[in-house]
Amino acid sequence: MSHVVLDIETLGFPVESFDETQQKYLLKFAETDADRVETIQKLSLYPTTAQIIAIGMLNPETNRAKILFQSDDKLDYHSDNELVHFISGDEKEIVEQFWLDIGHYDQFVTFNGRAFDCPFLMMRSAILQVLPTRNLMPYRYDASIHCDLLEQFTFYGALRKFNLDFYCKSFGIESPKTHGVTGLDMKQLTEEKRFREIAEYNLRDLHATAELFRRWEKFLSV
Repeated sequence: MSHVVLDIETLGFPVESFDETQQKYLLKFAETDADRVETIQKLSLYPTTAQIIAIGMLNPETNRAKILFQSDDKLDYHSDNELVHFISGDEKEIVEQFWLDIGHYDQFVTFNGRAFDCPFLMMRSAILQVLPTRNLMPYRYDASIHCDLLEQFTFYGALRKFNLDFYCKSFGIESPKTHGVTGLDMKQLTEEKRFREIAEYNLRDLHATAELFRRWEKFLSV
């Protein structure tokens, strides 16, 4: 069976990009300035208020990866060790390329992908009018197609959920957050046109998820 680890990065659209009725709807519970800031930050969580700025795919058997990411310039390059292929495009282009690539794998592996990455990808594809090539939300209790590690580590809700950083530290794996970048930095990195740093951050998430998958596959997939 062939596997691919999948992860996306997203960025909320500026609140000013929505019409007056939409803004009123989005901010109706933001009573203070702090509430407004928090609400605007959360726009990145929803496919109707955010875009995909990076999609990463990594083969855990070979460590070969492809990072599709948005950039002002057309970029196509490899990492120094030739294991990672970086390709830039606009959102529609990277989503289209993702659907071409995902079909080559029997199983895709995510961390919280059932609750975030996969429905986000499917909804953004519909909004962008890009046809999907497979169902990213198959039967929940069969990990042979979609192995969502968060669901596996909680035994489908029997145990408490922790974030990726916490699980990495618990398993003695280097956390992608140790490099000082988190999902909250995507807005600043984009505004400063540090697109390659977004792609590198996405790659670190992939490596961490792949290592967690190896632990799950060896010790928990009984």
